[in-house]
Amino acid sequence: MSLERIIAATARPATIDSLVSDFAALGVTAGTVLMVHSSLSSLGYVNGGAAAVIEALSRALGPDGTLVMPTHSSDLSDPAGWRDPPVPTAWHQTLRDTMPAYDPATTPTWTMGAIPESFRGHPQVLRSAHPRQSCSARGPMAAPIVEDHALDCAMGERSPMGRLYDLDAWILLLGVTHDCNTSLHLAEHRARYPLKHDASFGSPVTVDGTRRWHIVRDLDADDSDFARLGDDFEHDTEQAILGRVAQATARLLRMRPLVDYAVTWITRNRL
Repeated sequence: MSLERIIAATARPATIDSLVSDFAALGVTAGTVLMVHSSLSSLGYVNGGAAAVIEALSRALGPDGTLVMPTHSSDLSDPAGWRDPPVPTAWHQTLRDTMPAYDPATTPTWTMGAIPESFRGHPQVLRSAHPRQSCSARGPMAAPIVEDHALDCAMGERSPMGRLYDLDAWILLLGVTHDCNTSLHLAEHRARYPLKHDASFGSPVTVDGTRRWHIVRDLDADDSDFARLGDDFEHDTEQAILGRVAQATARLLRMRPLVDYAVTWITRNRL
């Protein structure tokens, strides 16, 4: 959405203070671990943009809270699998050979939105080592969350998703729905269903100072039913808190009950 359209659709600009108040009214509590999925444009006009949203979240969580965001760079992948849009087959090997290696400090996010892209470069933010599905975190629990992110476990037990589950983290869906909720991929890893399978994934990484095209086997994840899964969770458990943050619809929920529910749901529904 263009800035002109956002301004025209906004009755009153959001500020850091108004966002802090909205987060508190929704139920965001100081000292918690909070995983945030977000859409900046859904908030309407925010004075200060993404940086203001990050500051408001940091104030709402306080010095003892830990803020976490997905900072995926899924463009660092095998071009043979690109579909939106595809590239000519003749390009594939050239792209594999010349794609810059993943660098947690400099690699930009890909289709993640303005807020996580801004967050990854903030002071004291730590980013995990996975070239395609990294997470970034800031706060007392940041290091345990992002450390030891296995290259062959993008969003399973040996990833930040597993650590967030262990820490009884909260999830904030800020202007987005459950189809963006990466925590549900942890449930995919835990569930058993007939079509579950692994696939090969390649990415450029640095090993001992040398760029390499590294191929791993990992779960072939599928988020096509996450929106329906999330709707059923909210209907069946009534554990999601719905409210407004600026002009966006927001959902606040605990990760553990969601993932536990999703394991059963996926097992029953992916036949």
